[in-house]
Amino acid sequence: MNNVFGLDIGTRNVVGTVGYQTDDNEFVVAAQYVREHETRAMLDGQIHDIGRVAKTIKEVKDELEKQIGQPLEEVCIAAAGRVLKTVTTHVEYEYAQESVVTGEDIHTLNLLGIEKAQEALKEVNDTSYKFYCVGYSTVKFFLNDEVFISLEGHKANKIGEDIIVTFLPEDVVDGLYAAVGQAGLSVANMTLEPIAAINVAIPENYRMLNIALVDVGAGTSDISITRDGSIIAYGMIPHAGDELTEVIVQHFLVDFNMAEHIKLQSTTGDTVTYKDIMSIEHTIPAEDVWEVVAPVVDNIAHEVSAKIIELNGDKTVSACFVVGGGGKIHGFTEKLAEDLDLPEERVALRGEEVLGDVTFEQEDIKKDPLLVTPIGICLNYYDQRNNFIMVRFNGERIKLYDNNRLTIVDAALQAGFPNNELFPKRGTPINFTVNGVARLVRGEAGEGAVVTMNGKPASINTPLEPNSEIVIEPSTAGEAAVYKISQLDEYNHSVITFVINGRKVSCPRFVQVNGRLEPEDYSIRENDVIETRNYYTVRQIAQFMDLVIDTDQMIFVNNEEADLDTLVYENFSVEWKTDEYGVARIDNNTYNDTQESDTDEASVTAEHDENADSVHEKTDADTNDASVLAEPDANSTESDNTVSRTSEQMMNQVLDELHDDFAKEAEASAVPENELPENELPKNDIQEEDSSENTITVIVNGEPVELSGKDTYIFVDIFTHISFDLQAGKGRAIATIINGRDAQFSEELHEGDQIELYWKEN
Repeated sequence: MNNVFGLDIGTRNVVGTVGYQTDDNEFVVAAQYVREHETRAMLDGQIHDIGRVAKTIKEVKDELEKQIGQPLEEVCIAAAGRVLKTVTTHVEYEYAQESVVTGEDIHTLNLLGIEKAQEALKEVNDTSYKFYCVGYSTVKFFLNDEVFISLEGHKANKIGEDIIVTFLPEDVVDGLYAAVGQAGLSVANMTLEPIAAINVAIPENYRMLNIALVDVGAGTSDISITRDGSIIAYGMIPHAGDELTEVIVQHFLVDFNMAEHIKLQSTTGDTVTYKDIMSIEHTIPAEDVWEVVAPVVDNIAHEVSAKIIELNGDKTVSACFVVGGGGKIHGFTEKLAEDLDLPEERVALRGEEVLGDVTFEQEDIKKDPLLVTPIGICLNYYDQRNNFIMVRFNGERIKLYDNNRLTIVDAALQAGFPNNELFPKRGTPINFTVNGVARLVRGEAGEGAVVTMNGKPASINTPLEPNSEIVIEPSTAGEAAVYKISQLDEYNHSVITFVINGRKVSCPRFVQVNGRLEPEDYSIRENDVIETRNYYTVRQIAQFMDLVIDTDQMIFVNNEEADLDTLVYENFSVEWKTDEYGVARIDNNTYNDTQESDTDEASVTAEHDENADSVHEKTDADTNDASVLAEPDANSTESDNTVSRTSEQMMNQVLDELHDDFAKEAEASAVPENELPENELPKNDIQEEDSSENTITVIVNGEPVELSGKDTYIFVDIFTHISFDLQAGKGRAIATIINGRDAQFSEELHEGDQIELYWKEN
């Protein structure tokens, strides 16, 4: 037979059990021995004096070896539940757009929850212990802020969860290993005391139910909860049997050992006999002891029930089982049932009834709740051979608690590898607005972390192997987002239509970025404000159509007399006479002398169909030329015409024309040439600015406006710093007032100037 040696190293005593499991799963206890600590070498389940605890362990080992007649070399142990830390937290993940939730998304959500719980534990940890995760469980899932049982497969904009994460201090585990080693033993298996107890007290076929197990020991009361087939949470409160004993010491004037005797007798008999410190013998009814400890019993039951409800997601459980010596005190289960709002029969001690498959070869041993945890430690040996494994992660040796589900990502978390370096990162996005509507262009996706185990490719979900070598190269960020004006739908597909000499003409809308005209190759930047301009001047329309207007003839816009600088809005009608029609004419007043000679010129095509009912469009296959479509009105009998030019060329013409106008006014006003206005000039065409800059503030329609970036400023500069709806004019003229008088277009501005802009009434 293959004996298993289990040790329950408690605060008050050490319980040793040796036994074996038969083929029909019956566990036979061959020997058992209990030894109390001679001093307070352990406090609240934590070893404070390794040497003294090791001495007690060796005494238990030696006695058991005598009973079975063979040496013991390996031992199964358990870390006390009282040293566990449980953190409950809420975590959310928001998608960029509605997406189907995958298993990987849920895994990522769990990792975020564990990371958040670790941060929360660091903030409240007032010890020198280094804690690491030994388990976690989801309490609730949330889909778009609504509670859901399962998320996978659903569409969501946002997912979230309440998660319980359990941590164990590494120093506590190392202390147990050290004490066992000094006693001449090696660890064959290590588990957690709550797991050992629950494996006996709550069989797996019960774990679909929502049940709490309370192990009331000497220093603390350990709590574990099952639901949906697994253990979902652990916890503890620092109140247990020792507090009852201390009350008895004070009330009956006895030493600690005699108080323990009184406490035990009160749970098994009707009377209690004891001697006080004066050596006077007393015999009292057990009810007297119950009355003395009742307030403490009530307090412990109240705190245990509150912790159970907290761990169970702020709701009570279906039933509660109690093990451990402290739980046998009179009135504890009744009070616990009351606080949990459960019938009394659903809160009960677990002892003989859960040890039905356990046989004791020693005749004097009675099946008792005290034996549940020691037996569970032995039985756990058959389920999990070794609960702690060692691996090397990026060169660092680490220890992990093995829950039979360990993956490489668990090692990464234990080693403190940043969660955001496991998954691909996108490059920097661009946020901007187009005609007041927010836009987002995402950066390129980066590469995921490169994971290897023992030199072979792996993933973060690869099962972990003991003593393996894990290497993770951090994930990378992708390229930052790049987006040009030419990629905007508004630039490529948005046109503005006029009626020219009775024909409809469609022109591309000019694009302004932060109040300045920019070419199609302009790279959009973070927080740029982009607007498509909703007007042309008469001159710009003519330039776009490659027409030369006969200025000796009248020009009409919406049947009112106009000039070349009159603004023309959507569906406005324009009447003019031209010197030449359909033939491009280039002179120094139309195009910028600095245009490169190798720039592709837009083609201008005028095709006449005899039946006047077809429209032809000619474009260069290698360019994205904008087109001007001339369609006849219903009453028109003239032939159709199509004129095609690139919007960039048109923009250059417009900018040159504006520059010339400003230059003429500046010359007339004796403004030096090097201070010519730069309003609405594209960045590639801006003249070199004077190295000195000046900032002034003027008042426009009652609001302060700051002008910066130039040495001096003229009146037209204010249009690059304000938002003025030119479409609202409806053909009216604009009033420009400075300091109470009409302003000149190129008049120099000064600090504090009062400016008014408004539409004149017809």
